[in-house]
Amino acid sequence: MRRSGRPDQGAYPYLHNAAGTPPSPRPIALAHRGFAPDGGENTMAAFERAVELGFRYLEIDVRASSDGVVMVFHDEDLDRVTDAHGPMAARTAWELGELSVGGGGGIPTLEAVLLRWPGLRLNIDVKSGACVRPFADLINRRAAHDRVLVASFSDRRRRKVLRLLDGPTASSAGMAVTTLLKLLAPLGLAGAVSRVSAVQALQVPETYRGMRVVTGRFVDACHAAGLQVHVWTINDRADMGRLLDLGVDGLVSDAADVLAECMAARSAWPQGDVRA
Repeated sequence: MRRSGRPDQGAYPYLHNAAGTPPSPRPIALAHRGFAPDGGENTMAAFERAVELGFRYLEIDVRASSDGVVMVFHDEDLDRVTDAHGPMAARTAWELGELSVGGGGGIPTLEAVLLRWPGLRLNIDVKSGACVRPFADLINRRAAHDRVLVASFSDRRRRKVLRLLDGPTASSAGMAVTTLLKLLAPLGLAGAVSRVSAVQALQVPETYRGMRVVTGRFVDACHAAGLQVHVWTINDRADMGRLLDLGVDGLVSDAADVLAECMAARSAWPQGDVRA
């Protein structure tokens, strides 16, 4: 089994997933939009199912309602997963909360999720520019900086959020910085790029357009630069084990039940109590 040393994340408690006496680091298992095998992604019910499986980390998405409330929702439009149509951002938070997502409850607010599970850690993809300021204001007001990781495919949007936050907050690279780090990591330049870009983690697919992204050399180079490597979206048990053996620091999965079983087989489960 190949193991790679995990980087010290310093001022970012979100990335410290440790257990035991003395505590030793464990890989981070993230339930992708909660656990919704029959639909209902990014809902309170999906999050509750993930929590019941033992998850301490969720990967979620946020957008702003028409009245500036941070809502947990992935798509720009409502059509795919709700009983309504049109732009999500055209409706108020109350209207969005009344919709049916996957035949179940409505679209939750991010604040409701933060309050419901005080120990839950959230990998949050900020999906729209309109969400930047209300998201930062909410995290500041709830002093939730240690509970969240700021993500976005747009590095510009991600940096805007970080500039508005009043405490150190973990962040993963957007598309442009990820590409740059992939190219420069083998040259030993990832540390400098990550510091300038204000990132502590790379969240990547194992392959992209036929090119293998996650290799042993890549993981080692990222760790040497102090960066964690999280891989998405991994649903096959054999793939999970192979990537963990490679030394990756986290896995994102739609198959939360399979990922929980994989972690349990490695004595890395459950992740902790999130209800207090």
